[in-house]
Amino acid sequence: MSKLFPWRHLTRQAQNTLYSKIPSIPSLSFIKIPHFLFHSQPEEEDFDPPFSPTLKPRKPNKKKKGEKKQNASSTEDCEKVHNFTVNSDLPFDYRYSYSETNPAVEPIGFREPTRFSPFGPGRLDRKWTGTSAPRLQSGDLEKVAEERRLVLGEPLSEEETAELVEKYRHDDCSRQINLGRGGVTHNMLEDIHSHWKRAEAVRIKCLGVPTLDMDNVCSHLEDKSGGKVVYRHINILLLYRGRNYDPKSRPTVPVMLWKPLAPIYPKLVKNVADGLAFEETKAMRNKGLNSPPLTKLSRNGVYVYVVDKVRVAFETEEVIRLDCTHVGTSDCKRIGVKLRDLVPCVPILFKDEQIILWRGKKDEEQNSGS
Repeated sequence: MSKLFPWRHLTRQAQNTLYSKIPSIPSLSFIKIPHFLFHSQPEEEDFDPPFSPTLKPRKPNKKKKGEKKQNASSTEDCEKVHNFTVNSDLPFDYRYSYSETNPAVEPIGFREPTRFSPFGPGRLDRKWTGTSAPRLQSGDLEKVAEERRLVLGEPLSEEETAELVEKYRHDDCSRQINLGRGGVTHNMLEDIHSHWKRAEAVRIKCLGVPTLDMDNVCSHLEDKSGGKVVYRHINILLLYRGRNYDPKSRPTVPVMLWKPLAPIYPKLVKNVADGLAFEETKAMRNKGLNSPPLTKLSRNGVYVYVVDKVRVAFETEEVIRLDCTHVGTSDCKRIGVKLRDLVPCVPILFKDEQIILWRGKKDEEQNSGS
């Protein structure tokens, strides 16, 4: 840097010689040369902070044998801290949805690898099979039922039930859980117990496909949570926790970290319906598409009375149509599956969010035989 800026290291004697070489012009005697041009550091010191050389990096000190043992023990402690394995003793298989899946129907394929558990790696002592996490040992069901009876205690009297219903049945109730298209999901059990920690009952508002079969929803809520449904009005439920419920001794419910992708199931609608020829099936589909809709379903609506309407319509009609505009293709298929099992009937076509249902030949045979 001294070569680039030689004037920064001029000594006092060099400055005097430089001044002596400047010619003395009388007319320019008033001009003064700035002092900072000749400012310099002492000769002994060569100090230039902005352009000081960088220090060499120090080599890390060698670790001693004792320090290695301490580091190994600290890593073991960290592994123990990050070990979140949950040992849950709930007496049923874990599924994403309990009310909207049928364990008897096996899937024909999966949309994601089954080795990825939605509970997270190493967070559950059960193995994920793609649709469920089955329990390791079959528990004593009688013992479980007896424990639940002890938690529920004596049944509520009419006055206690009326007081409880009046407290939690209104729309402005803060202790409410919305039950949607997924039905009774696994993480909903954790939400129920969280509300039961500060309230005696939980208000559950049901919407969408699960409202077709409210009996199924109530049975799964009571079976999986251990509570009691004390009030039911159309799609509104009140789930009571019990007289002897203790939040400190509540069961441990491991939470799903994400929603698993739905597996692939066999085809719902066949090309040719059972009991009909190809031309007859085609004629039935055209007849259903050209017939007026029995009812129009809205997205995430209340379908409590749809099953009864379909049963009454099948007394006079052979094929009916349900208008499911804006409901969604997946929800249309779920509605068809529910109606197939509840009415019963045969879904023969899903097209443009329209459901065509055929009552089947069994009813005709029964009518002819009688």
